[in-house]
Amino acid sequence: MEIIAEHGHILLILGCIFAFFMAWGIGANDVANAMGTSVGSRALTVKQAIIIAIIFEFAGAYLAGGEVTSTIRKGILDPSLITDDPDLLVFGMMASLLAAGLWLLIASMRGWPVSTTHSIIGALVGFAAVGISVDAVNWGKVGTIVASWVVSPLLAGTISYALFSSVQKLVLDTENPFKNAKRYVPVYMFFVGFMIAMVTLLKGLKNTGMTVDFGLGSKFMNSMPLAALAGLIVAIIGGLMLSRVKEDSGEDSRNRFANVENLFAILMIFTAAAMAFAHGSNDVANAVGPLAAIASVIESGGEIAKKSVLPGWILVLGGIGIVVGLATYGFKVMATIGRKITELTPSRGFAAELGAATTVVFASTWGLPISTTHTLVGAVLGVGLARGIGALNLKVVGNIFMSWVVTLPAGAGFAIVIFFILKAVFG
Repeated sequence: MEIIAEHGHILLILGCIFAFFMAWGIGANDVANAMGTSVGSRALTVKQAIIIAIIFEFAGAYLAGGEVTSTIRKGILDPSLITDDPDLLVFGMMASLLAAGLWLLIASMRGWPVSTTHSIIGALVGFAAVGISVDAVNWGKVGTIVASWVVSPLLAGTISYALFSSVQKLVLDTENPFKNAKRYVPVYMFFVGFMIAMVTLLKGLKNTGMTVDFGLGSKFMNSMPLAALAGLIVAIIGGLMLSRVKEDSGEDSRNRFANVENLFAILMIFTAAAMAFAHGSNDVANAVGPLAAIASVIESGGEIAKKSVLPGWILVLGGIGIVVGLATYGFKVMATIGRKITELTPSRGFAAELGAATTVVFASTWGLPISTTHTLVGAVLGVGLARGIGALNLKVVGNIFMSWVVTLPAGAGFAIVIFFILKAVFG
């Protein structure tokens, strides 16, 4: 308690700096992964992808970031073991933020697409197991999260495989791909608009205090009409944009498919926005969750509360950190990730992005802290498998998997060292 009373303001300022640094790392590495499919398929330029991501990442982080934040903060550690030592929780959360941020900086400099969720959870488990007690870690919750890291790429891969297979059957493998693309692309646009609206209504309004009630019973059912309306609006706008795209007359099949890919390039504007929104809503928790715990302990004078309201300024700090990281360093991973696993075209990139975004949005709604990197890689793998295993660069896939394995112990190791340094300096 004395440490909190004496150094509380300094610790909170340092916590904010560390959280911003962690959010910067998310923007530099994870957001670049999310937008890499758009850049890799050449549907968007790096500059266009950054602008779209900045708008929708921040919107997702601020409007829909609360649910996952509570899962990260409450589910991993058992605060009852350190009720009499709140300073240990503060030091541990600060160490976790700085450790995860350092690992993301190293990974981004080397162009490794690693998981920010792996980084922060590895750091939390490392400091808690060594700095407090092995019993302080909720190993059951950790096991659930580890299972989600397996389930999320499988789910995203399945959805993306189904999406691209439908594109092949309804558009690419028909006698008139361009005509069928104009017919079916607005349908895909409807699902993108519907998905973004549903997560906003189910989670975003929760943080603003607004409610939607059409007398249909559950919150999910009450959100359906507005989400459907949003999907229709997106489909209509997209249809108007598609009507301006003219078919380039040519006899060869390559030209016919080029016309179709031009249509899917327009569609990827919407899927890129959906992916950015979904990523912001899910991964902002990796930065703001530990900071929320730090702020709660310090502002209460050392009391470790079971429940506390997440301040809006913390979500804003996390959202700003993410977009700054993307704008300043995200180009390095973004420019390469879209071409490493498999060759992407706008139609393939669309299926991967929409499949990944759908998975992340559902996970965010359920409060399950999945890895966006795992989800996106699973989605791209699903698209590649739809064309046969020969379409995949298995060596690159193997290297990506190895970087995932290294992330957990790296986060834990950094956190343990930083935890004892903070404890020595302020203790």
